[in-house]
Amino acid sequence: MSDIEIDTDALKKRMDGAMAALRHEFASLRTGRASASLVEPIHVEAYGQMTPINQLGTVNVPEPRMVTVNVWDKSMVSKVEKAIRESGLGINPQTNGTIIMLPIPELNEERRRELTKVAAQYAEHARVAIRNVRRDGMDQIKKARAEGMSEDDQKFWHDEIQELTDKHIAAVDKALEAKQAEIMQV
Repeated sequence: MSDIEIDTDALKKRMDGAMAALRHEFASLRTGRASASLVEPIHVEAYGQMTPINQLGTVNVPEPRMVTVNVWDKSMVSKVEKAIRESGLGINPQTNGTIIMLPIPELNEERRRELTKVAAQYAEHARVAIRNVRRDGMDQIKKARAEGMSEDDQKFWHDEIQELTDKHIAAVDKALEAKQAEIMQV
């Protein structure tokens, strides 16, 4: 092996980042079951700035089809409720004092199919991100070749990067399959 090394750890870290982003996007998909992550992307105009709901109250899942938000400041209840209503989640909040209840309705078959398509789009974005990281690794090999990397070393690093890419793409496919099965489960 020559002195020239390709930083596969950095490439792996970037591919892992694409997987983490995919898991976060999958968590935001409503599957008919209540999840505290359902309200994570919602921000409320509070105290002069946009604030995430989980910083204004306690988010709980007391039962499989219910999310509750216990707002700490009484004056913020109406603003939190309005933000949830306008978030596009398709959930109608019910207020009881400082507790906002979010009943999660059953998903119909058509909506389930739409959500599986959205999940597939998220997975494709993750695959593209992983392939972009692979391309960056291959560009590093090309630069190293110009600096005198041997043919054998080029082949070794090419195989290493390809193996890393294949492993991450397979993980994306597996995560997508699991998410689609979860969405279609009645």
